[in-house]
Amino acid sequence: MFGGFTGTTNNSGTDWGEQMLNTVASKTIRHLFTRSESVDVSVRCHPSSKLLQGSIDSFKMSGRGLVIRRDFRTEEMSFETDAVSLDFSSVLKGRISLKQPTQAIAQVILTEPDINQAFTAELVKKRLENLANPSLLELSGGEPISFTDVQVQLQPRNRLRISAKAHLANHGLVPIGMTSTLEVERRRRILFTNSQFEADTVPESMREISQALAVALDEILNNMVDLDRFNLDGITMRINRLETQGKKLVFSGYAQIRHIPNNP
Repeated sequence: MFGGFTGTTNNSGTDWGEQMLNTVASKTIRHLFTRSESVDVSVRCHPSSKLLQGSIDSFKMSGRGLVIRRDFRTEEMSFETDAVSLDFSSVLKGRISLKQPTQAIAQVILTEPDINQAFTAELVKKRLENLANPSLLELSGGEPISFTDVQVQLQPRNRLRISAKAHLANHGLVPIGMTSTLEVERRRRILFTNSQFEADTVPESMREISQALAVALDEILNNMVDLDRFNLDGITMRINRLETQGKKLVFSGYAQIRHIPNNP
């Protein structure tokens, strides 16, 4: 979700209300993640008396090393809202309750290791292992196929190189190599387009079966990355743009915030 704020800054003009809201918001946001290296929150409200009516000018969050659902790490995540309407009495109780949904501009940065680690998560592995759809069964002689050891290398211009291995009962372990371009569909799905099989990464004796498996893996990947599967409780994320920057993948978009969980 998010990326580039410098962190919480409490200047001399920040009154007790803003300080209290910053503290409560920081604690609440941390509960959204399994783990976090840092979470910084900054609330702006001028004049401060507006806070008593539940109105604030902006809300900013930036975090590093945030882990979603135990296995999905983001290098950086940040968002910034416009004006927000909240129930100030909830803040006095150590919680944050929105009076109405709000939107925030958002940015998420993933590193290449983050992406590769995600392919080892159970949520992802179960979509890659013991597959028995008809097209794959034709390649394996009727036995389920599993794709393992998926590795991604980020390339310029939103390209990436993908390597993997397929376990086939009648062929043993088959290496796969291909390149793809990342695109966004309907602001929530990540597509792998213009995919090309890399024959020179595979032994000649396996190229025919490997190419067929690459086509199958490409189809699987195109049905896998849907942001609605990874939304935080009460927060829906949408992508306007993605870009590879060296060994990082940067997503820019927005977050629709319906409510903020208030875990104990």
